[in-house]
Amino acid sequence: MADVAFALVLNLHQPAYNLEDLLARREWEAREILWAMDRIPRSLWAYEDVGRVHLSLSGTLLETLASPDFQRRVYGIVDCGSLLWYLQNTKIIRILGTAYYHPVLPLIPRMNWDEQIERWQGIGRHLFARASFPGFWAPEMGFCMELIPTLKRQGYRYVLVDSEHVEPVTPMSWDELRYRPHVARFGGEEITVVVRDRELSDAQEAGMEPGWFIGEVTQRTRYSHFPPLVTTCTDGDNGGWFRNTSPEAGFWSFFYEDLLQRARDNRSNGIRPCFIDDYLDRHGSYGEVTVRPGAWNTGWHDGAGFTQWIGSSAQQEALIRLDEISQAIHAARHNATGISVRDPDVYRLLEEAHWRVLRAETSCNFFWGEAWLQRCYDDLNQATHFLNQAGSRLA
Repeated sequence: MADVAFALVLNLHQPAYNLEDLLARREWEAREILWAMDRIPRSLWAYEDVGRVHLSLSGTLLETLASPDFQRRVYGIVDCGSLLWYLQNTKIIRILGTAYYHPVLPLIPRMNWDEQIERWQGIGRHLFARASFPGFWAPEMGFCMELIPTLKRQGYRYVLVDSEHVEPVTPMSWDELRYRPHVARFGGEEITVVVRDRELSDAQEAGMEPGWFIGEVTQRTRYSHFPPLVTTCTDGDNGGWFRNTSPEAGFWSFFYEDLLQRARDNRSNGIRPCFIDDYLDRHGSYGEVTVRPGAWNTGWHDGAGFTQWIGSSAQQEALIRLDEISQAIHAARHNATGISVRDPDVYRLLEEAHWRVLRAETSCNFFWGEAWLQRCYDDLNQATHFLNQAGSRLA
C-alpha cells in the first residue's frame, strides 16, 4: 500500500438571520454552533506541520460573522472578527468557493448559477484576502455535469462530488474510482472531480475512533498501486459530535488531534492529512468519469434525484414559482439595458428583486419538507413587489 493522503472537508452553513434568531430563542444552540466554528482553528494551531482542513462557508454565514452588529452581540461568546482572521491561516486551512445563498444548484434556474457563485467570490475575496479559490463546494454536494462550464468560467480547478454518483468512462478499479481525482467533461470544458468517500464520511459525521479510521483506510487502500487520496466531507457545525464542548470528546479533541499526533509521530500507517491542491500538483488526475445528478446523503435520503428537496408537490410548486419570477426579473433587466433606461431607481429595484430570488433558493427552504417553504415564498413575494415597482417606472 502506498502512503495515503487524507483530505478533510467541512461544510459550514447557516441560513440568513438563523444565528440571530437562535440567539434570541435558543441561545445555547447558537453558542454551540459558534464554539464549533471557533474550535476549528484553535484545534489546529499546535499542529501547523501536519494539520490540513478544507472549509466551505456559505455567503449568508460569512455575512453574519462579518456583521458589526452581530459581532457586538456575541463578543462574550466568540470574537467573530478574530475567527475570520484565524481562518485566513493558509498553513492549516484552505477555503473552498461555493454559492452565496447555499442553493442546490442543479435545482435552480441556470441563469442564476453565475450570480450565486460570483456573489460568494465577492465576499470570499474580501474576507479572506485572496484573489482565487481553486476548489469548489457545491452546496449539499448537489452536482450535475451541466455545471462544469460554469465552474470553469468562474476559475475553479476542481469540484467535490459524492462517490455514490461517480461512474467511470476510463476503465478503472473500485479503489481507483474512489481514491484518485478524475477529469469530467461537458460542453467542451473539463474539470477535475475529487471523490468523497461516502461511508467514511458517514463515520466522520457519526463519530469514530482514530485507530478504527486508520484500520479502515488501510483496508480500503491495501491494493492501491498509486498514492491514494481519501476524502471525507461532512458538516462541521451540526450534530453533537462537532458541537461537543468536552475536552475528552468530540471530533477535534477525540479524533482529529489524536490522528495528527499519530501522523507527526509516524504512527498513522502512512496516512497523512493533505491539501487537495498539493496532491493535484504532485500526482495530477487519472482517467475520465461522468457524474450522475445527485447530492450527498441526508438522513433517510441517499441524494439520488434530489428527493430531499423536491419530494413533495409543494416543494416542486415553489421551485416552479421561483423559476417564473427569476425569468421575469432577468427579462426586465435585459429590457432595461436594451432600451438604455437611465433611471437608476429601475436598476436598484430590479437588484432588490433579484437578490431576494437568490435568497429564496436557499437549500434549507426545501430541506425540511414543507416546513420552511414559506420562507421561500416570503422572499419571492418581496421580489415580485420590487419587480412590479420597477415595471411601473418602465411603463
